[in-house]
Amino acid sequence: MDVFKFGGASVKDAGGVKNVEKILRMHADKKLIVVVSAMGKTTNALERLCEAFFYKKEDALSILNEIRIFHLQILSDLFEDPNDSVFEDFHNTFVELEWALDGNPAYSYDQEYDQIVSLGEILATKIIAAYLNKSGLPAQWRDVRDFIRTDDNFREGKVDWELTSQNIKESLLPFFQKEDGKIVVLQGFLGVTSENFTTTLGREGSDYTASIMAYCSDAESVTIWKDVPGVLNADPKWFDETKLIEMLSYQDAIELSYYGATVIHPKTIKPLQNKNIPLYVKSFLMPSEPGTVISNAQSTLPVPCFIFKVNQVLISISPKDFSFIVEENMSRIFKLFAEHGVKINTMLNSAISFSLCVDNSERQIPVLIKALQEEYRVLYNDSLELITIRYYDQPTIDRVCLGKKVFLEVKSRYTVQIVVKDL
Repeated sequence: MDVFKFGGASVKDAGGVKNVEKILRMHADKKLIVVVSAMGKTTNALERLCEAFFYKKEDALSILNEIRIFHLQILSDLFEDPNDSVFEDFHNTFVELEWALDGNPAYSYDQEYDQIVSLGEILATKIIAAYLNKSGLPAQWRDVRDFIRTDDNFREGKVDWELTSQNIKESLLPFFQKEDGKIVVLQGFLGVTSENFTTTLGREGSDYTASIMAYCSDAESVTIWKDVPGVLNADPKWFDETKLIEMLSYQDAIELSYYGATVIHPKTIKPLQNKNIPLYVKSFLMPSEPGTVISNAQSTLPVPCFIFKVNQVLISISPKDFSFIVEENMSRIFKLFAEHGVKINTMLNSAISFSLCVDNSERQIPVLIKALQEEYRVLYNDSLELITIRYYDQPTIDRVCLGKKVFLEVKSRYTVQIVVKDL
């Protein structure tokens, strides 16, 4: 049993879907759980749809129609017969969402978000499963919400591991005991509450889904198929020259994903480490290449690794009476950040101030700053960049800071984080 995960870039059009079929055919001897993300930029479009529905900023039905046309084009390119049952299934899925958009929001924004945005994965997996069967590669479509149970923390659902594991062992694994039980296609990113409301596992959470399925099914490996040759030491968007890291320890992978490396979702590694399941990161453009293997190998990285985060805000907090920043202050500050759903990317405290760097959000940050100002003096700078270097040296730091003003620098033994702005 192995788990494959295909992201949105790998299934952005009909050609991508056909390429997925070719890759799966290359592994026809394996029993596979195939986890699929929404196609292309569908999640972004569905987020626009959610904003339009909840805040009435745009016409929701117009955005929905854009999403419909995008998927219908892919369907038409894959299925010559317009009477194929996949078209009826496709239209029925959209009708359900149209009904939901016909009224006013009944729940919080985060809960509505999960019900709407989940459509992307449902559509992608139905199209791909239908195409695999049409191509003579038998595959069973399953709803991952039949397996992954979470709490009701919408947009960041926390997995009930015991119940999820039980569901997978009782309702999914018996399929693979059948003679023709080879491939199951299911959705990434999604879970369900005990009240049957859809939840999501965090943005870009399909990697995490693959990890959950592997852990609960005792899979031999997980492979994440990307548009890069494996884990690189820097994002090609920022660096002209990057280097492939062929082997990576679980610890370094956790560190890199925690600091914002986009190649792997932060929650992916720990469940695999717990059962010593190797994770492969490979290119769907060059599927025969070895890519990167992440395992319990105890080795340091051969080169420095760079992670860039843009659109950052540096918030500096100090007591109004200029007293010391003590544990009581820090506890209260952390609680306010948690209550407003703002994640801290790096931080540093001095005697009378506490500085924290976070992603900017036009909804969350102004409200958070207002709440902080009720108790503290607050200063902030926006339009900043956060540069993280794993296995740094001073020349590396000097190079990335060239032509930039440094606002904050935090060093540990292996990692440095620098908040900067262009001069």
